[in-house]
Amino acid sequence: MSHDSTAAPEAAARKLSGRRRKEIVAVLLFSGGPIFESSIPLSVFGIDRQDAGVPRYRLLVCGGEEGPLRTTGGLELSAPHGLEAISRAGTVVVPAWRSITSPPPEEALDALRRAHEEGARIVGLCTGAFVLAAAGLLDGRPATTHWMYAPTLAKRYPSVHVDPRELFVDDGDVLTSAGTAAGIDLCLHIVRTDHGNEAAGALARRLVVPPRRSGGQERYLDRSLPEEIGADPLAEVVAWALEHLHEQFDVETLAARAYMSRRTFDRRFRSLTGSAPLQWLITQRVLQAQRLLETSDYSVDEVAGRCGFRSPVALRGHFRRQLGSSPAAYRAAYRARRPQGEKPVDTDGAPASTGSPGSASPAPALHPEGPGPVPMQTRRTAAASAVGPSPSMAATASGEHVREAYVGSRATLPGQRSGS
Repeated sequence: MSHDSTAAPEAAARKLSGRRRKEIVAVLLFSGGPIFESSIPLSVFGIDRQDAGVPRYRLLVCGGEEGPLRTTGGLELSAPHGLEAISRAGTVVVPAWRSITSPPPEEALDALRRAHEEGARIVGLCTGAFVLAAAGLLDGRPATTHWMYAPTLAKRYPSVHVDPRELFVDDGDVLTSAGTAAGIDLCLHIVRTDHGNEAAGALARRLVVPPRRSGGQERYLDRSLPEEIGADPLAEVVAWALEHLHEQFDVETLAARAYMSRRTFDRRFRSLTGSAPLQWLITQRVLQAQRLLETSDYSVDEVAGRCGFRSPVALRGHFRRQLGSSPAAYRAAYRARRPQGEKPVDTDGAPASTGSPGSASPAPALHPEGPGPVPMQTRRTAAASAVGPSPSMAATASGEHVREAYVGSRATLPGQRSGS
């Protein structure tokens, strides 16, 4: 799933100034950046594939700080250009940033601001979004990043409208993408924007990847509480809500447990998680329903009751809005993709219950690490949704999901909408 913004007229009309050329792409590298993300724009924009019908770009690899630049596995890189070379680029790509807890060099931020002021297109891949945000280029704009980092980005930069569902977000002259593999999606989108579908398709064939991936990050989202909110009084309320999703309660109940007025609770909850509490609660109920559909034989009516929905109709409506499919269709597609002979299991790892209508068995325990979606946000009126895991967990996550992302691209579940 992608997000193509209808850019503001003044942004769409901006022209490159000075020595900048549209076909020149500058890639800004920093020490400590992961080599996979760094190599994506180098491969897409730095290799001559004119024989395959892909128009050529001119690539400038620029060091964002003094070298040599150390990367994954202890490799050292020497960038052929410095920050001064960015002044010639029509597109500037920041493939990744080494740490979401440390500020980028001010000289690099100044170069990015100047490039944007002079009409260059600025691109942040994965944690590169933090560099763009630090430069102030994402203020008031929709953006995305790896789902693990989305809550941190939303909390640290509240003026950025973070949507952790998206594979990439195109807001005209500023573009951002989710983790690792989504960087390929965004680079292909840039080629498609510049040179059309045929050129992007030819490049995708060379890279042996889908020209347009369907779905978004919702398949990979984790529901764990980030460590950074552990000391906050609301963390206990959030944990209680996750443990009692099978019960029917509303946001007023949560506000009362926090000893706050609804208005104060809404404001505090949004500042803590980046999401409105009602949206977050509905998302967690849909997430649990998604998991039960995958791991049990409960009927849709039973799943609705075990996830706190007042009726199966309510479950179906919210499920379809978030995943684009009915619960029954989702379950059928999931089971069609499950290895033959594998039996569904309840969330505690035991064989699934048959879930007969009169069953009085207790609701299954909520799995603390279950994947699930977050609600689609209005592009300029809502911040990021869903509580994600701590940044310390993220180092191991990016690579684990890349393989699944592309293996599953030809057999997507219902509701995974095609990128635009």
